[in-house]
Amino acid sequence: MSLLPVAEAQARILALGRPVSVETVPLVAAAGRYAAEDVAALRTQPAADLSAMDGYALRFAELPGPFTVAGESAAGGGLGRALAPGEAARIFTGAPVPAGADVVLVQEEAARDGDRLTLNGEGPPRPGAHIRMAGNDFATGHVLIGAGARLTPARIGLAAVGGHGSLAVRRRVRVALISTGDELVPPGAPATGVLLPSSNAPMLAALLGALPVDVTDHGIVPDTLEALTAAFIRAADADIVVTTGGASVGDRDLVRPALAAAGATIDFWRIAMKPGKPLLAGSLGDTVMLGLPGNPVSAFVTATLFLLPLVRAMLGAALPLPVTTRATLGGPLPPTGQRAEYVRATTGPDGVTPLSQQDSAALAGLAMADALIARPPWAGAAAAGDRVEIVDIA
Repeated sequence: MSLLPVAEAQARILALGRPVSVETVPLVAAAGRYAAEDVAALRTQPAADLSAMDGYALRFAELPGPFTVAGESAAGGGLGRALAPGEAARIFTGAPVPAGADVVLVQEEAARDGDRLTLNGEGPPRPGAHIRMAGNDFATGHVLIGAGARLTPARIGLAAVGGHGSLAVRRRVRVALISTGDELVPPGAPATGVLLPSSNAPMLAALLGALPVDVTDHGIVPDTLEALTAAFIRAADADIVVTTGGASVGDRDLVRPALAAAGATIDFWRIAMKPGKPLLAGSLGDTVMLGLPGNPVSAFVTATLFLLPLVRAMLGAALPLPVTTRATLGGPLPPTGQRAEYVRATTGPDGVTPLSQQDSAALAGLAMADALIARPPWAGAAAAGDRVEIVDIA
């Protein structure tokens, strides 16, 4: 089987996953999720002309005055009537502008003696100064948040001021993690000799933690066909089952035969990328089965490029794939071969600098990195100062 290009593998993995069901949740529970439908304004904001400053509401044509202060307008209240000719109203930030007024004179530019008000600044304000006009932000019916948009803190605030107390979102995606390898022991357990602490599951759980995902760790499964097959069947009530290790070509790499024994269909295996070639994708019923490499760096990179986009797509994200940006290269890179390469790097004022340690099992180097330099197959050598594509992993 030939190696699958990264973009094609991403498209095929996204096609395996179906968007999960929709639920309506309170605003505070919707944060970090994706809008399942367009969110339209239920009200106009501002609902009336409001003052942007503390000062005095008056008619521009009557400047420089003098004016008679006829009362005041405060936030949540108002003067209660239109201004008569020659009148001004004391006004506070967020208060409704009385009918008849078309400008707010800020209090630093006003001189008041009892109810008598005159201009006391460098010059008159421009017409309409310091007034937030009704509908200046949005009007009833305006689409505030498009379907598939991430509900960031600012968008939660926008939905609230738009009149919403709850939003329709996709439910949380259920992800099951399975670690394979007879050499693995749980994190914190003694790891003497050839034993190795299991790092992939906690790393992937942390990576998924930024998304609305419920993660279940099924622990370390022995390298036997029977144990792996049973583990896959147990975990198949999740939306996505993620394995790490055992997906390569060795005699002890049993993920593929165990998936087949469990009744799964394998869509593809092996990607034209470095690190992360032995990546596997398939399905078991409605559950997406994703087999990541066992080396920690490879597991992290493939999770960034394939697992996270799959989760975002199932959550209804309009743009599930990682966003790449351009950066200036801070050090040389050799040419690539037939596989795309994802080089761990650090970013700084002078650009993005490749780390010297690029071993796919070296977590210390990965922990230092905050970006992946994405290089296509058959790319020529790159020099410091060249422009490169990067994926943020900070």
